[in-house]
Amino acid sequence: MIRLLIAIALFFALHSPAWAQDPPAHVTWTGSVELPDDSTLDFSVELAKDSGTITIPMQHVADMKLDDVSVTDKELKFSINVAHAVWVMKVSDDGQSAVGVLTQGAELKTTMKRLAAGESAHKELVRPQEPKPPFPYDAVEVSFENQAAKVKLAGTLTLPRGEGPFPCVVMVTGSGPQDRDESLLGHRPFLVIADHLTRHGIAVLRYDDRGTAKSTGKFQQATSDDFADDALSAVGFLLTRKEIDPHKIGIVGHSEGGLIAPMCAVKSKDVAFIVMLAGTGMSGAALLPLQLKLINVAAGMKPEDAEAQAHDSAELYAMVVAGKTGPELKERVLAIVNKQIADAPGMKGKSPEELQKKAVEVTNEQMAALQSPWLKRFLALDPREALEKVKCPVLAMNGEKDLQVPPNENLTLIQAALDKGGDQEVKIVELPGLNHLFQHTKTGSPSEYGQIEETFAPEALDLMTAWIRTHTGLD
Repeated sequence: MIRLLIAIALFFALHSPAWAQDPPAHVTWTGSVELPDDSTLDFSVELAKDSGTITIPMQHVADMKLDDVSVTDKELKFSINVAHAVWVMKVSDDGQSAVGVLTQGAELKTTMKRLAAGESAHKELVRPQEPKPPFPYDAVEVSFENQAAKVKLAGTLTLPRGEGPFPCVVMVTGSGPQDRDESLLGHRPFLVIADHLTRHGIAVLRYDDRGTAKSTGKFQQATSDDFADDALSAVGFLLTRKEIDPHKIGIVGHSEGGLIAPMCAVKSKDVAFIVMLAGTGMSGAALLPLQLKLINVAAGMKPEDAEAQAHDSAELYAMVVAGKTGPELKERVLAIVNKQIADAPGMKGKSPEELQKKAVEVTNEQMAALQSPWLKRFLALDPREALEKVKCPVLAMNGEKDLQVPPNENLTLIQAALDKGGDQEVKIVELPGLNHLFQHTKTGSPSEYGQIEETFAPEALDLMTAWIRTHTGLD
């Protein structure tokens, strides 16, 4: 999905009165943070006297080291510095529970429970759509190369049984290093999609992003253009498979993958059709501030504060697009960071020296992100440039409650670009009640993604499958 820092809302820990005399090696606690959208984030921690780790299943965080741990028999203090998150917890008299707050822009109530020895910290996440064997199709482990980049990509090709050759789709993940299933927050949407399509006569190739899981290469140095070349290498590989109809190969891309799909269609006539799942219709420099504002408001931030943060972000992104990535940019980043730190609840009472140290630390982190090859290219990349040149059939789908790629703004721009280019086979659909991952949702907030049991809405699966079957001659 579009790169997004989902706030780590989490943890506490605890020190029972008995610890003061004989502290154990570690104690395990479970708990939850109450988020502004009325959802919760579950976690567990293991604490020793002056150190600890945290695990957040829904965010795929396991045994992350905690910072600045201070434990007494009455109070616990600790932080995750990279997330600018600080916890202060008060321990109950019996040492079995604790109540406090996580301060991370806002104060979020946190409760904890101490586990007995051998007690499990987390219940298994329920994902009812995840397919279980035996399967009525064949799954083959494959690998192929992007020869120009000297990258070897590993994946899974699922093939219907029966008479071939079959139409096939290449799955392209969203932003950030993703495996072939686009695994996130306990969900594996590409596995669910591949299973559904293959059961309906459509072969599917999904693969690990470069530098991820079993694929080689360096992900951090790559841009959307590089990922498009990887996807076209997948198409080239499928052309060598006798089970695949060479005239019926399409690309299904989610989020950034939806941006990449039309880029591929323009570069290669071997791409017969594309499906844009929450694909973008505007540049990254326009999208990211809008995304930030909507998510902040959904998380409980005052609209005027969310607007101010979005404005600051837009200013920085404009500077990056203009090529100002040196001292001038750093000076502006530092000014914005100083302003935000001064207003942050977790920094109240800090000395000027401590505030300055934190500001410099955060500024350096932000500069590293703003200077990354991927972000610089993503901010400047306008998907309409490719969309206006696409001539193959296009299905563009967005969820009504998508806060990462808002449908009203993006679908309108996608439609206009395709119309301008004269593409005659276009279907644009906004699906009611669905979020960025195409789950049924209350608010669309990313904090809900891992808590929703559904991985991919059945109506979205059915729509995509029926459209592909129609455009590949299966129906």
